[in-house]
Amino acid sequence: MKALLVEDEQRIASFVCSGLREQGFLVDHCEDGNLGYDYALSRQYDIILLDIMVPGRDGLAILKGLRREGRDTPVILLTARNELDDRLQGLNLGADDYLAKPFFVEELIARIHALLRRVSGERQNVLAVGPLKLDRLTRVAELEGREVELTSREFNLMEYLMRSPGRVYTRTQILEHVWGYDFEPQTNMVDVCIQRLRKKLSLPDSIAIEAVRGVGYRLRKPDGDKEPSA
Repeated sequence: MKALLVEDEQRIASFVCSGLREQGFLVDHCEDGNLGYDYALSRQYDIILLDIMVPGRDGLAILKGLRREGRDTPVILLTARNELDDRLQGLNLGADDYLAKPFFVEELIARIHALLRRVSGERQNVLAVGPLKLDRLTRVAELEGREVELTSREFNLMEYLMRSPGRVYTRTQILEHVWGYDFEPQTNMVDVCIQRLRKKLSLPDSIAIEAVRGVGYRLRKPDGDKEPSA
């Protein structure tokens, strides 16, 4: 799971980041709302934690912008404000939950897990692109009804590409999402993992994993037009 925390109070950010990482989350932290908004738009997260009062674009403006852009990532608002109007405004803008400061990190984590369980139940647990299916609960991959054994890393990379068929992901985006931390720019780990996936899955041309020269990779849309690839 990957989380984004937008919080300018260093003490709060420190114990929230530590608590989430102890639970196995990969955490990006921003102290500025403008940077946080850019992160939320350019990267994929399982949960976003927004402090309302942050420098730059405030938490409510970030939330409003995300929902306007069609982003449905679950959002929990964190704020010192506890008035009813503030809670209602956040919820009306599309927040999924609201936690007033001060709070225990254990309560925040419990709320995150409860929210993610609810969202998981609402969303389809099986990703399908053409004849390829991934069951995100059982971690099983199937191609034309035949089970294909994938490593955890291979499964996560394939899931990442299948979330948005046709979208081009840079190598850096793939490294950050699948591996969770930065590598040297010249690393070939993504390319090696892609090669293993191609070999194991033997995908039909209609949904092949395409290399986009000088950029990264994408999973071809079954019925979409394709651009020249490397």
